[in-house]
Amino acid sequence: MHRLIAACLLLLPLPLAAQPLEPVTLTDWKAVYGRIEARDRIPARARIGGTLVELTVAEGDTVAAGQPLARVVDEKLNFQLSAIDSQMQALQSQLDNARTELARGEELLTRGVTTTQRLDALRTQVDVLVNQIAAVQAERRVVEQQAAEGTVLAPAAGRVLDVPQTTGAVVMPGEVVATIAAGGLFLRLAVPERHAAHLDEGDAIAIETPSGAAEGRLARIYPLIENGRVLADVEVEGLPDRHVDARVLVRLPVGTRQALVVPVEAVVTRAGLDFVPVQGPAGPVERAVVLGARQMLDGVAVVEVMTGLAAGDVVVGHE
Repeated sequence: MHRLIAACLLLLPLPLAAQPLEPVTLTDWKAVYGRIEARDRIPARARIGGTLVELTVAEGDTVAAGQPLARVVDEKLNFQLSAIDSQMQALQSQLDNARTELARGEELLTRGVTTTQRLDALRTQVDVLVNQIAAVQAERRVVEQQAAEGTVLAPAAGRVLDVPQTTGAVVMPGEVVATIAAGGLFLRLAVPERHAAHLDEGDAIAIETPSGAAEGRLARIYPLIENGRVLADVEVEGLPDRHVDARVLVRLPVGTRQALVVPVEAVVTRAGLDFVPVQGPAGPVERAVVLGARQMLDGVAVVEVMTGLAAGDVVVGHE
């Protein structure tokens, strides 16, 4: 109620705001540095070992999910494909010969020259060769898939943070070719533990970004304290994504207190001293004051009065 009355007082024109001063509730802010972090850091890994023959991205590039980033070639796979092709040709020749023998056996059976058992053996031989060719074809598809997995794909859409490899390098299966920052950005704070009790999820956080002031929301407070600091995450709309792990100034609400404030326009400065005109017994008088920090209170620019005024003083306008 006191704050509402004081706010209404401040919204009035100064000549009409002749109401006694009452303490209002001010928020104490703690200035700390937050770090812009990616929500997900996903490594794009090589699925096969070999030589990195092509690299199409660099640090800072924006990529889409599934986009080719690099290509790894294993020469042994080409040799395996050549061996499988030769095996396939040999089996195909045997199959052609077996089918010819089967056709001849069927013709001889009609003449009564051969037996049914001999014809069944020829059919079985053809079936065996057909199945062997199918197995070799399946083996070839496996090797082709291994060769296709030499293409390193982006696991998610985002920005490339790090590319530790270079063209011509030898990589092993599972080795990181690039690191992608995906899932958006957030602020990670490390707050001294003495202020942890004053933080609550959902609190409004004042942030100073390179592009200007912004406001965020305290989304998560981690229960584990490390090196005397509490980790917390802040959700902020429109964080600059040019640099990940960049530090920005953050102001956290760490407590409240009662204080006297006056509109900034009510302060008169002469010879380096600050005065506030108040109503005295014989009329308006200027009283020397010591001022604190300026801030916005319900949309009005006010300044805290440390000493010089007391509750009940009536601030009047000045010419």
